[in-house]
Amino acid sequence: MSLYAEYLAEIETRKSELGLQPKPIDSADLLSEIIEQIKETGHEHREDSLKFFIYNTLPGTTSAAGVKAVFLKDIILGKETVAEITPEFAFELLSHMKGGPSIEVLLDLALGNDEAIAKSAAEVLKTQVFLYEADYDRLSAAYKEGNALAKEILESYAKAEFFTKLPELEETTDVVTYVAAVGDISTDLLSPGNQAHSRSDRELHGQCMITPEAQQKIQALQADNPGKKVMLVAEKGTMGVGSSRMSGVNNVALWAGEPASPYIPFVNMKPVVAGTNGISPIFLTTVGVTGGIGLDLKNWVKKTDADGKVIRNDAGEPVLEQVYSVDTGTVLTINSKEKKLYKDGAVVADVADAFTPQKVEFMRAGGSYAVVFGKKLQTFAAEVLGVEPADVYAPSSEISHAGQGLTAVEKIFNRNAVGVASDAPLHAGSDVRVKVNIVGSQDTTGLMTSQELESMAATVISPALDGAYQSGCHTASVWDKKAQANIPRLMSFMNNFGLITARDPKGEYPAMTDVIHKVLNDITVDDQAIIIGGDSHTRMSKGVAFGADSGTVAIALATGESAMPIPESVKVTFKGEMADHMDFRDVVHATQAQMLKQFGGENVFQGRVIEVHIGTLLADQAFTFTDWTAEMKAKASICISNDETLIGSLELAKSRIQIMIDKGMDNEAKTLAGLIALADKRIEEIKSGTNPALKPDNTAKYFAEVVVDLDQINEPMIADPDVNNDDPSKRYTHDTIRPVSYYGGDKTVDLAFVGSCMVHKGDMQIIAQMLRNIEADKGAVEFKAPLVVAPPTYNIVDELKAEGDWAILQKYSGFEFDDSHPKGEARTKYENIMYLERPGCNLCMGNQEKAEPGDTVLATSTRLFQGRVVADSNDKKGESLLGSTPLVVLSAVLGRMPTSDEYVAAVRGIKLTDFRPPVEAMTTDAKAEPVKMV
Repeated sequence: MSLYAEYLAEIETRKSELGLQPKPIDSADLLSEIIEQIKETGHEHREDSLKFFIYNTLPGTTSAAGVKAVFLKDIILGKETVAEITPEFAFELLSHMKGGPSIEVLLDLALGNDEAIAKSAAEVLKTQVFLYEADYDRLSAAYKEGNALAKEILESYAKAEFFTKLPELEETTDVVTYVAAVGDISTDLLSPGNQAHSRSDRELHGQCMITPEAQQKIQALQADNPGKKVMLVAEKGTMGVGSSRMSGVNNVALWAGEPASPYIPFVNMKPVVAGTNGISPIFLTTVGVTGGIGLDLKNWVKKTDADGKVIRNDAGEPVLEQVYSVDTGTVLTINSKEKKLYKDGAVVADVADAFTPQKVEFMRAGGSYAVVFGKKLQTFAAEVLGVEPADVYAPSSEISHAGQGLTAVEKIFNRNAVGVASDAPLHAGSDVRVKVNIVGSQDTTGLMTSQELESMAATVISPALDGAYQSGCHTASVWDKKAQANIPRLMSFMNNFGLITARDPKGEYPAMTDVIHKVLNDITVDDQAIIIGGDSHTRMSKGVAFGADSGTVAIALATGESAMPIPESVKVTFKGEMADHMDFRDVVHATQAQMLKQFGGENVFQGRVIEVHIGTLLADQAFTFTDWTAEMKAKASICISNDETLIGSLELAKSRIQIMIDKGMDNEAKTLAGLIALADKRIEEIKSGTNPALKPDNTAKYFAEVVVDLDQINEPMIADPDVNNDDPSKRYTHDTIRPVSYYGGDKTVDLAFVGSCMVHKGDMQIIAQMLRNIEADKGAVEFKAPLVVAPPTYNIVDELKAEGDWAILQKYSGFEFDDSHPKGEARTKYENIMYLERPGCNLCMGNQEKAEPGDTVLATSTRLFQGRVVADSNDKKGESLLGSTPLVVLSAVLGRMPTSDEYVAAVRGIKLTDFRPPVEAMTTDAKAEPVKMV
């Protein structure tokens, strides 16, 4: 059977079984066959072949794009004749192909001997921005050889005409609202984790957004409101919390945006999204990638009395009152010039934050990628010509306050800033480009990242990066047909691109399904580094890390840079003493609870960097805090450590990296060996005193300061989804933190889970010691609820085996993972035994393993969103409560939540954490350290 015949069969299957259009073509072999059918004027499939060639071929650096570009070149040169594709139309098609082979062809034509063709090609090239070093070199060489058109193209680039000649942003946008949910809307609602396998098939994945009924409602609103965009709203909540999924925005754009190009299938742009409490920082970045609009509606506010005091309900929570309605079907007008939101002709909200000069540029250019590459292209052209680049882009905001010290994040951004004009230290609010040190791509978004790299015509990792890693952790639990189809392809692409990959495409080292955040935490060997990762939990305990969408990850991989405002910071310090029976996870939950109490229910962490003065806790354990900051809706987190602790963390990182090298994971560039060398250099700097551990200045300015009183934490703290709260906006948030005594010792636990990125080696040791204690006390261990244990890394398993703790886990397990025979199907039923699962995300992701519908799950993981870990049954809502490892293990043994006394007795004699608040202030005198590095 020919490839085309197979494609037709696939088209029929997609249409009959899924109701979908033909899948976009990325294969050179298939497109070559289609081209031969186009050439044969009498071919029975010629008409469809033309449509596939013109409208259904993926652009960028896909192999199909290469074949398409060459055929269009032949048409322009007259080597091929296709009545339906004139040379003029061929140029138009090339202009929509976004780089890679199309740029190569356009340069061939522009620098060729046919003057008329060269001029036409040059006009198209002037509109393009996705050029790379090889393209730069060709233009530069031609210019130096006296080529007039090369000079003309470079002059256009230096003026940034690819941007200035774009239409101005429309002054008004009319929208009609669709309330997608009441309360926080997680990206899981927009792009469910259990459908991660289909994310790179945009049309197919679009079918999973919210519900089919919601999709129909959006279409009905569009039909009833021609000329208006549907705006998705998180009523009384924040839009896009949780995972950093470009697929979430892609789905919204697919249903409520507009096509990016008539010749690129299922790639839509410019959606409009909004929330009562705005948009989460990570999701807002993805909105910028598509050139969309994200609004902070502020349509509910705290009710106050005559004296201006906030009115509270019986639970002590602020009472909210509605300022204006955004119920589904409400028509609003967004005025981008006035930066106001109108309803019925009256201003109802100031939306200036949505229309900063930088965001307006993204909207005008069709997304942030075009701006990033455009600025780089303009700088290159100006340098070649020896002129100053035209002042067309909004200037970088460089804010400096004389006499004000620097927070930790301000210091990191100053050290890594690129292209900054000012010599003065920059403070929060400055908008800058920064060098990125480490990049992480995870496996359920990685295929999208590879697509983004193809679409922006990138072929090799930026040499400016210290290292980059492609994980396999989100698909570690079940090696099913979906994983088998997607993951090897992803690993091969990323390995060739230059990343260290969890799986070796050559099969020479074993699959390493270690949790991505743990690996990134290990390969970050500088407390002044900037890390970008394709997951919201990219929050290292060294340096500052930002969870990002797949596109921002692609930009960082391709350029070694990122651009963002320097965030404000909230300082977190500790006082009091840890009770012996408390786990560090309890400190993490108590931090959130005490912060909300200190600030009257206002989450001062949201959108800001949490600078936690953790002092003496090694990076492995401190990661529990930084990881959780994603659930606090913080933009990032930074751990402030003393010199000795940082050196210990770097030595641990070196040992972990060496294990990766010993297993054969280093690449030809010796990336991992280079990281060890960087760690050695950093350790020497600390020991010599030339560059001590990162500390903020004692005169730094913070948005807020939170002091956590450890004396108040006397029993385990639990994050509760509060699934039956009368106010739906209060359900499934991470803000409801309760002590274990709240449950009275009689709340049934149907499934217990220890695993994911929130645990470390110490947690596995706690399980082993608890089992030994129970065995000594009762003679044996019996579980009254299933206990699922998923170590985060293989290193931990190896160390536990060497030290003897794995043996006690094996003794009481009813299932142990076997890498030589991984599970082929997800578990749907659980027995009252302990399952030792493969290192990776497991239940936390909800894309493979899940609890049984309606279960009450107690877990160490991070996710309590509706349907994520556990779905609802017909008669009971599923709920995922989050707590410490010892609490989870004891609940599995009891089959219920323990009383406080039962818990204290169960952990007696077990060292749960080494955390003790630092006794000295973790600050330094202003200007005691150098500010600039890059």
